[in-house]
Amino acid sequence: MSENPSVSDNESSPRKTTEPSGVDLARVALRAAKEQARARGDAAQQKKQARRGGLRSGARADGRDPMALGSAINRLITERGWEAPAAVGGVMGRWPQIVGEDVAKHCVPEKYDEDERTLSVRCDSTAWATNLRLLAPTLVARLNEDLGHGAVRQIKVQGPGGPARRYGPLRAPGSTGPGDTYG
Repeated sequence: MSENPSVSDNESSPRKTTEPSGVDLARVALRAAKEQARARGDAAQQKKQARRGGLRSGARADGRDPMALGSAINRLITERGWEAPAAVGGVMGRWPQIVGEDVAKHCVPEKYDEDERTLSVRCDSTAWATNLRLLAPTLVARLNEDLGHGAVRQIKVQGPGGPARRYGPLRAPGSTGPGDTYG
């Protein structure tokens, strides 16, 4: 019989450690009651303020206070997840400083595809387009230094566009017009 009580003590001791004691249960109940009271108090405060003519800002700072334009724009960019497109937009504004004045005179960034992480650049001649294609790996590395690793994976270089296709009475039927030479 003396062995049975020691076995039952060993079996009951793990239960005591896993089950919350009365003090722990009281703490949990108190915490839940405080949260419910706080929620009721906040709701009552909002109803009271609404009766007085709407919510008003007090002496302390809160979310309704006016903020500087730069801070508001930065918060909007962060909330919407526009960090990468905004950074690439800044690169487009600083294009001459990034690629150099000579290249910037002949090549202009047109758009950035965020999904493919591709920057499209239009050149004013096929010679400059070829030159930029050769410089593309260097430019991608320089852009990723500025924007963060992986922001730009590829640069799509486009040559000059052909002249506008005109439609009118002097157009030969079945002709593709100046597109025959420009592609």
